[in-house]
Amino acid sequence: MIRDITLGQYYPADSILHKLDPRVKLVTTIAFLVALFVADDWVGYLVATVFLVAVIKLSRVPFHFMVKGLKAIFFILLITLIFNLFLTPGDVVLVQIWKLKITDKGLHTAIFMAIRLIYLILGSSVMTLTTTPNDLTDGLEKLMSPLKKLHVPVHEVAMMMSIALRFIPILLEETDKIMKAQIARGADFENGNLIQKAKNLVPLLVPLFISAFRRANDLAMAMEARCYRGGEGRTKMKPLIYARRDYYAYGVVVIFLAAIIAVRVVL
Repeated sequence: MIRDITLGQYYPADSILHKLDPRVKLVTTIAFLVALFVADDWVGYLVATVFLVAVIKLSRVPFHFMVKGLKAIFFILLITLIFNLFLTPGDVVLVQIWKLKITDKGLHTAIFMAIRLIYLILGSSVMTLTTTPNDLTDGLEKLMSPLKKLHVPVHEVAMMMSIALRFIPILLEETDKIMKAQIARGADFENGNLIQKAKNLVPLLVPLFISAFRRANDLAMAMEARCYRGGEGRTKMKPLIYARRDYYAYGVVVIFLAAIIAVRVVL
């Protein structure tokens, strides 16, 4: 399951999405996430599905590579389904198991919440899979630049978010190595009840935290040795400049949001 997490990884490919300005991809991702909460019926989610499928197709990232990232949230998805299915009151009772009832509204809410959660992961994965950490940092910093007037350390915030995303695949790889080493020494992470499995994770979590702190310290020392002093007065090797395709992409996003809002207002 650890190898199946794709969030934070970059997939190199020659696609129009990879060539887009990172600011466009950040704004598009935010707009898509907002649209998922605005949509409240099948037609709205159909529009979101068409948009997401088109974006995945344009990214040229294998679909199975994105879908395998959903395995990591299987239990969260299952818990969300169960809670919404049995704990949402409604007018029509479809199934009753002891004191638990599945209503028409509960079924409707459970299906929509599951779709929304899946689309949230896929939409976020498209952005990270088509954007390098450096481009993501530059895009975040550029988008948040108006906050500098409020004395917000924009560059530092963008740098921290970029480092956090970059550390996800590194820590996953480190976790896999430690797990294999512990299994070779007789550790069992599969069998037993929930409490036993939690106890078995202690030999995994302790060296993982030590490794994470060691990597963070090495990174801090490397930045200090290179006289890193934040974003004030720093220049970019590749400054962000909008191209014609970026404006076209913004236009598509506006049309998508307008369609989602129109569907909600009309229906």
